[in-house]
Amino acid sequence: MEKIRSWCARHPDWTLAVITFAVLLPFCAKPFNLDDPLFLWVAKQVQLHPADPFGFTVNWGLTAIPMWKATDNPPFASYYLALAASILGWSEVSLHLAFTLPAIGVVVGTRRLASHFCASPMVAALAALFMPVFMISSMTVMCDVLMLAFWVWAVLFWVEGLERDHLGKLLGAGILISLAVLTKYYGFCLVPLLGVYGIIVKQRGTWAAALLIPLAAFAVYQWLSAIFYGAPLLQAASYSLAFKSETRGGSLLPALAFTGGCAAAAFFLAPLLWRKKTLALFAAAAVIFIPLAIWEKNLCASVENTPVIGVQLQIAFWAACGISVLALVCCDLRQRRDARAILLALWVLGTFLFAGFVNWTINGRSILPMAPAVGILIARRLDANRAAGWNISKWLPLCLAAAAAFALLVTRADYLYAVACRQSAEQIVARFADQKDNLFFQGHWAYQYYMKAGGMKEFDVYNTQLQPGNILANADYNTLVLPPETDAVAKTEFIYAAGPRFLATMNPPSGAGFHSSIFGPLPFAFGSVSPERVVVYFIKTNAPAK
Repeated sequence: MEKIRSWCARHPDWTLAVITFAVLLPFCAKPFNLDDPLFLWVAKQVQLHPADPFGFTVNWGLTAIPMWKATDNPPFASYYLALAASILGWSEVSLHLAFTLPAIGVVVGTRRLASHFCASPMVAALAALFMPVFMISSMTVMCDVLMLAFWVWAVLFWVEGLERDHLGKLLGAGILISLAVLTKYYGFCLVPLLGVYGIIVKQRGTWAAALLIPLAAFAVYQWLSAIFYGAPLLQAASYSLAFKSETRGGSLLPALAFTGGCAAAAFFLAPLLWRKKTLALFAAAAVIFIPLAIWEKNLCASVENTPVIGVQLQIAFWAACGISVLALVCCDLRQRRDARAILLALWVLGTFLFAGFVNWTINGRSILPMAPAVGILIARRLDANRAAGWNISKWLPLCLAAAAAFALLVTRADYLYAVACRQSAEQIVARFADQKDNLFFQGHWAYQYYMKAGGMKEFDVYNTQLQPGNILANADYNTLVLPPETDAVAKTEFIYAAGPRFLATMNPPSGAGFHSSIFGPLPFAFGSVSPERVVVYFIKTNAPAK
């Protein structure tokens, strides 16, 4: 045991890599779900036509549209997927294993960055790793964790470059920012973030020239995209603004609840972070949030299986935890008032404001970028309390273990949800294998991916006319699914696939909407979880969908 401890102390990065891989490995067989298919389809196009990643159509709504209109992300993650698939194949296990590398990059990068900010960088890295939002996001093949890996290392190179006047590292940071932008547009936020930090630390100097690299890369990409496809960024921005306008903007309560739940490691470490009086204030905030959750009736409009008051209590609890996360920022600024405190504050608060009030929906993916910064803030707070005489070392392993256990529990629930979505499609494919010509389906995410893999045809609302004898299999609890006219249906059947039982990440009747608050006001919800359901309509007359 002593040899293991000594090795871990001498090789912290390798230790973190092994821990990260070990906690993610059990979920590598997770079915593709949510927006995974979009990235997979682009990756397959890349293998065939590397210079034309969006040159095909997809039905990701009600009808087939060009892929560049269906996706709001640049293609770099799909190029990574195409490369990984060319080596490992297209299976779920292979590609999830490939995406453990960016996850390891985030955790190791967080430790290295934290070494410039606090005395316990390993704690910062583990706190970030054991946040539900990070573990769930790491088990997708979407762009988010890959973008975050570029983000963390860009910040690291930038901080070290400014500290040492190292032009090479500043230029490296510029290249990493460019890769972040070409992976996900949110990566562009690094330009003002690191620009402000540079102004505070150096004021004037040639360091600013490094930020021209991502600006140039972004301009070239937009120019090429405009020539071949249109203007994807403008489309993404206009969609977000239009959707926010229709839904009357964001809501503070679910934004706080998503922040507190996604960064739940801060809750499990709370006894080591805050005095009893402060913890009592957070508890009082939770009590105050209960009537606010009850008053905002639209928050729980989709809840059916679980008592509404149970969901409202969970919203209030996690919203109070969200307050505690933001309080870490405020306390760090008040105590230190230096460039690094400002950098962490802008990092966390900027992400919070974007996720809650700018992005088209509140979801875990938009909260994810703050995870490394919150981990560093936790470590800095622990350092300050240790210096004040708190007995941190005795309880820290237990608190981290509790955070890890909870994150694994939530990640398992998301894994079981994906399994249920795939099983619902596989049941339809198996049952109607001899009626493929008559069967159409509506629904996206895992259901669409595995239905298409089984040879089933998508229903195009504008171009498909249902005929007598047709069958329409609609995934319930999905997006953009329209039932046929009631008079056109001879009979209706239901296909069920059991998922998680008492904890859900995506289940409108339970109030869970990790991947979009449209489906629930909580990132995950405890309570009775409805199984995935497919509604099968047997058509008797000519009739379009409503």
